[in-house]
Amino acid sequence: MTTGIWSFEAALISFIVSSLIGSKLIPFLVKVKCGQTIKEIGPSWHKNKQNTPTMGGIMFIAGTLAATAVTCLCYMMATDDFIINRLKIAQVFGGFLMAFFYGAIGFVDDFISIKKKRNLGLTAVQKLILQFVTAFIYLIAMRIFGDDTFTIIPFVGRVDLGFFYYPLAAVFIVGIVNAVNLTDGIDGLNGSVTMFVAAFFMVMAGVSAFEGMNIFCAALAGGCLGFLIWNFNPAKIFMGDTGSLFLGGAVCAAAFALDVPVLLIPLGIVYIVEMFSVIMQVTYFKLTHGKRIFKMTPIHHHFEMSGWNEVKIVIVFSAVTFLAGIGSLLLFLFGVIDLSL
Repeated sequence: MTTGIWSFEAALISFIVSSLIGSKLIPFLVKVKCGQTIKEIGPSWHKNKQNTPTMGGIMFIAGTLAATAVTCLCYMMATDDFIINRLKIAQVFGGFLMAFFYGAIGFVDDFISIKKKRNLGLTAVQKLILQFVTAFIYLIAMRIFGDDTFTIIPFVGRVDLGFFYYPLAAVFIVGIVNAVNLTDGIDGLNGSVTMFVAAFFMVMAGVSAFEGMNIFCAALAGGCLGFLIWNFNPAKIFMGDTGSLFLGGAVCAAAFALDVPVLLIPLGIVYIVEMFSVIMQVTYFKLTHGKRIFKMTPIHHHFEMSGWNEVKIVIVFSAVTFLAGIGSLLLFLFGVIDLSL
């Protein structure tokens, strides 16, 4: 069976599991009153979304896990290549566990928000501490299983960062995780963008003959698509921090497993712009004592305030991600692949 068929199987299983869970999870969350509290500072028309069920990330977390486990098991029964490489096994399932624990942090945050009927759950300091602990545990675990301190820079080569690899990698992971979290703000946006990011990482893993990560990324993309059935405008459920933090951890796991975290900068350009729009806004606001660069941040809200509807924003941001994905794939094919094999 070719790599393409394995990835198709994983994506299909994840899509089915994620979409089917939605049909049961949404009425359950409505019944137990797990509704989202909308920020007062957000666009006024978002108030119509008050009490929409949240924590929908459970859908694609379950889909990704089920599809990765089942498809990898089928793959291991068909060939022994994957079984004997303990590092690759650790990178796939260790990567999922890292993403899962980020999702667990988000779940606690969502639960507190629902319980206290406010938008704030965990404090920023609490979340950062838990996120850094999770990142360091992942990095140390990968080291134990045989990973090194090298990273690949396109057209430059393999760069050994030595001891500095760990603090730099942890800061990078936490930064990306929070950037992905900031991208979650309108119906269908984060799921659509991350589906394309996962799909391009799937192709890179396939080209690298890293079947386990190819399967994981396919499962992630399929799970996002299954979730979008319920989350596309008008959303019947939100992913919550449960979902957005999991997605951040998952895309980081893929990037680090392929030794190309640097490619998350162009491939995840939407995440990066969302994060820096907030940083720029806050910094400029403080320096100028109240002036703003954007009408509202993260930047998707700026476009909302400028008259774009949510569907248009999702389509444009997804198109930007797709084009960035093509560029990132070309960088990988011509500037990375010979160095990573």
